[in-house]
This record gives sequence, structure tokens and C-alpha cells, in this order.
Amino acid sequence: MCSNALAAAEYTPNTYTILPVRRSPAWTEDELVLVGALVVKNGWRELRTSDQEVQELSELLHSLPLHAPATLALPGFRSPGSVSRKTADFATNYGPYPGKRTRCGSPTLRMIKAFTEREADMLQAAQVLRDATSSGELHLLRRQPDEVADDGSMAIEGRLLTRWALTRERDPHLRAMKIKQVRASGQPLGCDVCGFDFALAYGELGDGYIEVHHVTPLYISGHRETRLADLACLCANCHRMCHRTRPGESWRTPSALRELMRRPDETTTD
Repeated sequence: MCSNALAAAEYTPNTYTILPVRRSPAWTEDELVLVGALVVKNGWRELRTSDQEVQELSELLHSLPLHAPATLALPGFRSPGSVSRKTADFATNYGPYPGKRTRCGSPTLRMIKAFTEREADMLQAAQVLRDATSSGELHLLRRQPDEVADDGSMAIEGRLLTRWALTRERDPHLRAMKIKQVRASGQPLGCDVCGFDFALAYGELGDGYIEVHHVTPLYISGHRETRLADLACLCANCHRMCHRTRPGESWRTPSALRELMRRPDETTTD
């Protein structure tokens, strides 16, 4: 080979590129709620790829406002086959199942536990997710900065229901109506859990300030307009503690938080 040919071969650029393999992301709590409800309604039995319910759920999962378009386009992303395999995880890891269990992650195991301990609530959560997705309401909600906790955890019922609740609680019109109702009753505008009064602590600056919180979780109250009776007045600290999640636990009510404050000798850990 002549020197020119050798030079050409030496400096010929590589014309192909190795692309990174992209995998479907881990299942979110919202998605697991919907799969779990499907399995429970099927008597805790897995469903096959050909089942109509699996086909429909695959389409619904693609319509949730959770993933970027590039993720939705991944081969096999939440396909009927992947949905069927996830139903097998639920069915085989359910307590009474007598056979060999499939391997699944801790989020799936926590969701199985949630459905086992409070089936009616979790089925209601799944139905609210379906209704709000079908109506398009979830697609209109903006992301909320604290829909996911600082440590990356989120409510067992999922990010979308948390986003929905936070959006409603921050509605200035609803908050103003709740404050007006409290003041009309002659009661002080204080925290329903700890009694903190912003006006007493900060004077004129704190006068009229309070945050609102849903007493009853949206997945229990259902897909309806929020009533003033559904709301509690909370200080910022108690409000944060009501929303703070731990693995498998969420939606702490004001009354439940009040009980925790009455037991200062007991230490809680995340």
C-alpha cells in the first residue's frame, strides 16, 4: 500500500456512533396505584397482555402528565406487556399467594401493603386519577415545588394527587373565603393544630395570614368542588408536617398531627 493510501486509512474518521441504551424509567406511585387497582379488582390475580383492561391501562399510562415526550416514545414504555408483568408483581407478592414470587422493587411492595391495609381508599385514589385524567384537569395543573419531599419521597397516592391538592390549597379565592368564615364566627385566626396566631406573633404584618389545608384527602372526598368545611387553618410548620410523607405513609390529617404533638416523649424517625 502506498504512503498516500496509508495516510488516508489512518485519518479516515469513524462514521458510526454508539448510542446509549435508554430504559424505561421506574414506575411512579401514580402508575402503581392504577396497576394495583386493576389487580385488586381482578381478585389479586395477574392479567395477560391480551386482556382489554391491560390494553386500556397502557393507553391511560401514556396519557398521564408525568413523563417527557422522549420517554413516552421509548420502545416498550408502559406497553401492554410491561403492564401485564407489573400485575404479576402485584399478584405474586401479595401475602396469601402460594407460589414463587417475582422480583420487584420496594415501591411496588409498599403499594401492595397500602392496598392490603386500606383497599377502599386506594381504589378511590385510582378512580380519582382516572377521572381527573379523562377530564383533562390534571393536564392543566402546574408543577408545585413541594409535590416531592426534600428527600425525594412522595405520597403513596402519587405525585399527581399531591399536585392537585396543593394547587387547590393555594387558590387565593378559596383561602380568602375560609379566612372570612373563621372571622365571621368570632374565632381567632389561629392554627387548628397548635394554636399559633400570626397576628399575635408578628403584629400588623401577620394580621390575616394563615394557610389552608384539606382535612380530608382528595382521594377520599372524590372528584368534587372543595367546600369550606373540607379546609383547616394551619400555620406554616403544621401545614408542612401534615403534607410530609414517609415510605407508605401520607396525608396526615390535622387531628392526627395534633395527637403526635401530645406525645412529646415519643421520638419519630423517617
